[in-house]
Amino acid sequence: QQPQHRLLKTIFEKTLNYKDSLFNDITAWTMPLAFGLPYSELNAAQYNSNLLGEKITAPAKLNGGVDGEKSNYGYLMEWNELLAPAALYEFQKNNLITKTAGVKFEITAAGNNKTFNAGTIFIPVNNQTADATTIFSLLDIIAKKYGITIYSIQTGNAISGIDMGSRKFSALTKPNIAMITGAGVSASAGEVWHLLDQRMNIPATHLEPAIFNRIDITKYNTLIMVGGTYADLNKEKLKTWVGNGGNLILLEEAVQWASQNGISNVTLKKAKAAVDSTLRKPYTDGEEIDGAQQLSGAIFIADIDLTHPLAFGYTENTISLFKDNKVFMEKSKNPYATPFFYKEKPLQSGWLSKENNDVLKNSAAVVVNTIGSGRIINIDSDPNFRAFWLGGTKLMMNAIFFGKIIDAERGRVEE
Repeated sequence: QQPQHRLLKTIFEKTLNYKDSLFNDITAWTMPLAFGLPYSELNAAQYNSNLLGEKITAPAKLNGGVDGEKSNYGYLMEWNELLAPAALYEFQKNNLITKTAGVKFEITAAGNNKTFNAGTIFIPVNNQTADATTIFSLLDIIAKKYGITIYSIQTGNAISGIDMGSRKFSALTKPNIAMITGAGVSASAGEVWHLLDQRMNIPATHLEPAIFNRIDITKYNTLIMVGGTYADLNKEKLKTWVGNGGNLILLEEAVQWASQNGISNVTLKKAKAAVDSTLRKPYTDGEEIDGAQQLSGAIFIADIDLTHPLAFGYTENTISLFKDNKVFMEKSKNPYATPFFYKEKPLQSGWLSKENNDVLKNSAAVVVNTIGSGRIINIDSDPNFRAFWLGGTKLMMNAIFFGKIIDAERGRVEE
């Protein structure tokens, strides 16, 4: 009975059956999967009018601020909000000490008992350069700016789980970010730039390979590389930077490049050929057979280890990822270093050939490497696809803010 019922169906539908296997563009657009929204499909027998809520006539206004009185102890911010990373960066930009919780805990916040999940940000009042009144005012301004709630706490003693003084709270470092851009680099670099600059108000320096090769890169602690060709990049300089504590985030084909050039120790998988090389096939069949093996853009479901820093802020144990490349990774030999992985039936919507399905199933979506004292975060997909794939935003921001706190031994692989 929706006046735009065809549009509604298009927004929600999953496509798995095709009359053809050649595509001009991506093969899946399912919007709730892109936004990371839990939803269910109802058939006619399951539907009844009691399920209807109030009609939405205008967007809900985002309200934010500090919940509770000024504290002389500290404040907590949940990490599940989309713009929580923007708020965290502003805390750090204002020289506030920030920490993140490694596990769940319950504490009295703003006068009520409340459970906080792993990833929750703790801003202590003690040992800050600003006084308690200034901190309260600053946090309230930032919370209102981004429409998030910050909770005042008057004690560090938890009701259950970890106390605020626990070693399971990790101190966070403000990310100083550089990106490799320029000729040969995928347009997805623009998606990362948009996410940081437009959504999160986080600056990032753009370095073309020639500039990277000649400047001092030690002033950056985070480097992002998207898909592309990096033949002119100084590989030894990059490897040394990572080994000295850098946080390197690799997306799509950059994962493949780093593995093939000895920078990371990810093991790649390769799909079997679609045609037996010993058989003769008509010349005119080549385009159709080869085209069917392209991964033009489909949606896949990956399991998440919700205890891993790269999964902080997610509440479901699966995530929908958009993939339009043929980079396939083996799971790490370290049992703790594959926090996102595909299971036996990864396809949610879109076209996937049998050969690509066989290599993708039971493979890794995200692998963490420890190189020296640095980390390499390998992501086989594009978590920021066309700047609308909001379901992957938390993964990208976790890689930026929490990559450096991943335990070194949880990413190390014996040679």
